[in-house]
Amino acid sequence: MDCTHIFEQVLKASRSLNLLDVETINRVLNEVADEAVAETGFILKENEKDLSRMDRNDPKYDRLQLTAARLEGIAADMRSVAALPSPVGRVLSETTRPNGLKISKVAVPFGVIGIIYEARPNVTFDVFSLCLKSGNACILKGGSDAIDSNTAIVNIIRKVLRKNNIDENVLTLLPAGREETAQLLNAHGYVDLIIPRGSQNLINFVRENASIPVIETGAGICHTYFDEFGDKEKGRLIINNAKTRRVSVCNALDCLVIDEKRLADLPYLVEMMADSNVILYADEKSYSVLTGKYPAELLEKASEESYGTEFLSYKASIKTVSSFEEAINHITKYSSKHSEAIISESREHVVLFQKMVDAASVYSNTSTAYTDGAQFGLGAEIGISTQKLHARGPMALEELTSYKYIVEGEGQIRP
Repeated sequence: MDCTHIFEQVLKASRSLNLLDVETINRVLNEVADEAVAETGFILKENEKDLSRMDRNDPKYDRLQLTAARLEGIAADMRSVAALPSPVGRVLSETTRPNGLKISKVAVPFGVIGIIYEARPNVTFDVFSLCLKSGNACILKGGSDAIDSNTAIVNIIRKVLRKNNIDENVLTLLPAGREETAQLLNAHGYVDLIIPRGSQNLINFVRENASIPVIETGAGICHTYFDEFGDKEKGRLIINNAKTRRVSVCNALDCLVIDEKRLADLPYLVEMMADSNVILYADEKSYSVLTGKYPAELLEKASEESYGTEFLSYKASIKTVSSFEEAINHITKYSSKHSEAIISESREHVVLFQKMVDAASVYSNTSTAYTDGAQFGLGAEIGISTQKLHARGPMALEELTSYKYIVEGEGQIRP
């Protein structure tokens, strides 16, 4: 279908957002949060239709699945966004020139943001809350695997918008076809920014085919380095949490890097992961140490493909290194620049790691599972940017604004 008319409606609706006051926006977000909980039964019924079409063993199944508890969490995040200060209208800097001109740099919405995402219906709520609070209209292009869930959620949100006399086109869900995706990626004059959320294949496709600006929310190939000076009691809990808390998310551990001087502690460090049936792809040295001390059916020899892979499942690789420098080199080679961690009691090594590792989030002595907008106190996130232009890491309200210069004079003319 031709989406031009849809894009025109969204653009018109985006301009009306400039006139909404903060109190109205906050009220709408809280009402949507209430409706999400009140309509739990309906949302889960529609979500079940999507789940019935997906293999339970597919890593995307967990991302697709909604539960009453998850909806409560989503609602709590929306209320958190409502409680945050508005990012719009912030004066970023101001100066008065010698000729009397007052120049202010002021935060403003992008306008219309397009979101392309896969089996993540929670994104629908997150995107709406962050976009509305930051004064942006949004066009959603979800995958066919979540079409029933997304449609139900959008209908609930639009009902609240109509109740509050807000143009419902500030939130628009496109049909789940490829033709509509192509149109969104090239919607010049209508869409200001595209943000893809999903697999590396999806992100690559958007980057290669979009002719309007894109912020990549990249895949998370996450490493944790257990340093020569690591505390094994901290380490085993951190490693297990980073891997098993929720395996289908981008901040989950993919590769454990361990200093060879600490190989004797490796069975203890990974012992808890056996309870979750985590398959370990171990290099030669770590495989030798783990043989007979980790379940044989869960232990395999690593290959080159074991590194630089975002598993999104109960799998992880192990790389043994002979030095701090080798650890940095390995992470540099295979990192997706998302989240990287070191476990070490050496302050010198921690500081060096923080300086040398090029990633959006760099951790010491804690789990990469914390790379999340809500955990960072941002209310929610629209994605985790792994690039460096404009935004990096969890993107929330401030990252959904640009700025413009306001110049005030009293009759000055330039000589």
